[in-house]
Amino acid sequence: MVLRFTLRQLEYFVTVGEQGSIVQASAQMNVSSPSISAAISHLEGEFGLPLFVRKHAHGLSLTQAGRQFMVQARKVLIEADSLNRLAGAISGNVQGPLSVGCLLTFAQVLLPAIRREFQYKHGDVQVSQIECDQETLIEKLRRAEIDVALTYDLEVPSDLEFIPLRSLPLYAVVAADHPLANRTSVAVEALVDYPMVLLDLPISRTYFMQAFERAGVTPNIAERTRDMAVMRSLVANGFGFSVANIRPHSDLSPDGRELCFIPLEGTPRPLLLGFVVPEGARNVLSVDAFIDHASQTISKWDYPGLPLADCD
Repeated sequence: MVLRFTLRQLEYFVTVGEQGSIVQASAQMNVSSPSISAAISHLEGEFGLPLFVRKHAHGLSLTQAGRQFMVQARKVLIEADSLNRLAGAISGNVQGPLSVGCLLTFAQVLLPAIRREFQYKHGDVQVSQIECDQETLIEKLRRAEIDVALTYDLEVPSDLEFIPLRSLPLYAVVAADHPLANRTSVAVEALVDYPMVLLDLPISRTYFMQAFERAGVTPNIAERTRDMAVMRSLVANGFGFSVANIRPHSDLSPDGRELCFIPLEGTPRPLLLGFVVPEGARNVLSVDAFIDHASQTISKWDYPGLPLADCD
């Protein structure tokens, strides 16, 4: 049977359907817009189906046929990926695509260095990464859009497996000239007299707030942000303190101002840093190799933001 499409064309179609825009799909896939447009036109011509409704200045919307076509296209791409992985497993070679998700609060601290050495060791693996919040990571794992997620043990559902690596305590983050900056540790009761900059991410915010709830106090939230770098800059510029479980190699904010990280007293349990994977994911050679490599790498790191600690 002669195929009327290529897997690459299906990838372009699915990405446009998810993004609702050829321009956004082009940026995400690093492929020219004309190439993506040509692929979609080819699919529509071959199958005689209008897959999108083109709306001037409003992007593209899937037609009813397009939505049905997209469901099947995703299945085809998943099966093609499984076939590629099977070939690698049979041959014993670590190869093929590997999609890694990482919690955006620490992706910049951990993931690039891990990827660099892994790709050097396994040149036949094509690694892609995405950074997002915990809810999105779990959703993407369930939809097979990523193979493994590097994150915390926060509300991991029972249908996914968590593989622990390191235990991370909770810090108060303050500017160098903050009244509490010289303390070696601080109780949450001492923090509520000052404004707070909350790292306002789904699930993570609940964990941060538990430190105050367990002490029976309520913080004065003056600022909210979903960006770790913005949080650090707000704190360094005197807008309030914050709390976090991980710190960068430098105690400077992105705009060059000094920060202090103070261990919190009487906090909720430390978070566990680790991997979340679907059931059976470690049977895939590339996934198993990445987890082993990252585990060995992280176990050897010892800097203030990632203290060596037992994860039990």
